[in-house]
Order: sequence, then C-alpha cells, then structure tokens
Amino acid sequence: MDRELNLLMKNITGDVSAVAGWLWQRGWAERNAGNISVRLAAEELPSLPEEPSTLLPLPGRCESLAGFHFLVTATNTRMRDVAARPLETLLLIRISDDGTGYQIVSPTGETDLRPTSEMQAHLCIHEMLTLRRPDHRVVMHTHVTELIALTQIRELCDAQKLNSILLGMHPETKVFIPDGVGFVPYILPGTRAIGEATVKALEDHSAALWEKHGLFATGRDSLETFDMIDILAKSASIWFICRSAGYEPEGLTEKQLNELAKLKF
Repeated sequence: MDRELNLLMKNITGDVSAVAGWLWQRGWAERNAGNISVRLAAEELPSLPEEPSTLLPLPGRCESLAGFHFLVTATNTRMRDVAARPLETLLLIRISDDGTGYQIVSPTGETDLRPTSEMQAHLCIHEMLTLRRPDHRVVMHTHVTELIALTQIRELCDAQKLNSILLGMHPETKVFIPDGVGFVPYILPGTRAIGEATVKALEDHSAALWEKHGLFATGRDSLETFDMIDILAKSASIWFICRSAGYEPEGLTEKQLNELAKLKF
C-alpha cells in the first residue's frame, strides 16, 4: 500500500514542491512560514487504497467538503524542505463523510505529522471556493515582505488604499488581478475567526492581505496562484522603490486602468 501511495504522491506533488522552492528563494517563507493546500479532483486519485480508520477531529464542521481529498503542507514544515523532500512534508488527507474530521491517507513516516496549523482557515476558504469559484482548487499562504510592509503603514490599512497602490504601479496587476486584493485587519492566526474573515475578503477577490502577517491567494493551480502573488509583490516593490528614492509614485491614470480592464488574455 505504501508503495502505491508513494507513487500517487509523486504524481500530485510536483507543482507544489516547485512553488514551495520559489517561495523560499524569494524570502517569503522564513523558517516554517507559509502553507499550501490543493483540493484534488477525482481523476487525480486513481486506484486510491482503502482509507485508514483513524479519524482526527476538525475544529469546525465542514459539511460541504465531506469526502474531498486535499494535499496539504504539514505543520512546522519549511518550504525549502517541501521543495527538496515533498513526500516527507506534504500530506494527503480525506475529510470524513460527516465533515467533522479528517483522515491522513498518505504514509507519514512520522506518527505525529499533522496538517498545517492554518488548516482551519484553508478549509473555510475551500468551502467558499466550491460554491463561488469551483475551478479555484489551490489556497496558498505566504509572507510576502513587500506586501506585509504596506500594512505596517497605518494609513494604508484599508482595501481601497491598498488597491489604489497595487493596481496603479504596473499594468500586469490590473490585467491579471483586476479586482485587486481584500484586506483582513489583524486577527490571531490559526483561529476560525481569521479563517472566516479571510473568506469574506476572498468572496470578491482572489487574494487577501492579512495585516502585519502575509497574503492568502487562490487559483486554479499552484503555478497560477504563485504568479498572482509574484505580480502583487512586484507592484508593492515598485511603490517602495519610488518612495525610497524620494518621489511620490504617479501610478496609472483612471483612463489607463480602464483601457487595461478591456484587454483579454
């Protein structure tokens, strides 16, 4: 069984491990920072062995995710290790049929290996995505330095002001992230409260910025989700470079933004 599961894990972890390496290289995943989850499609799970019997409780009920499988980073996992050793740092889990718990399907090698401490936030987001954007199967959380820095400036801790900066600094941002980002005021990480607040911020956005903490983003696959984060970081970096040089960034005009909104890719 372990051999079959290891083969399955090798088939489904490739993009996630690649992205994990990029997050580490960018400096957006210090120590064990960041986490990733992927809702798997049925066709990605051929010949799945019988589920183990051990059921672990979830902090909150997730009825709409009952029976779904997820690939998730393990708690205390370093992204550099996910890149180098995905089979030891990524878990395949199944949500129970009543949505109250989960089973670890993949062989862990360590009996105490558990999903990310932010799993409750991930599952809250996945519940929303299955209803509003079912093609978005990836949820990614990382600590983008430039974006966190924006939220350390009190007058910018507002979705409208943040989006004025991010959408105005570079055409790519408006083209590929037209709705900008949501904003979540500081809430203790790892709680259902921050998960629910993030869901609300993501209802009309594909990315949500946590004050003084990091970014949550969703996408159709791991590569697309990383690209979105990369673009937002570029915009924030351009703004800081202009400010550090002593200039107030001009930003794209409303006319230019409207022109960009009409482009199709």
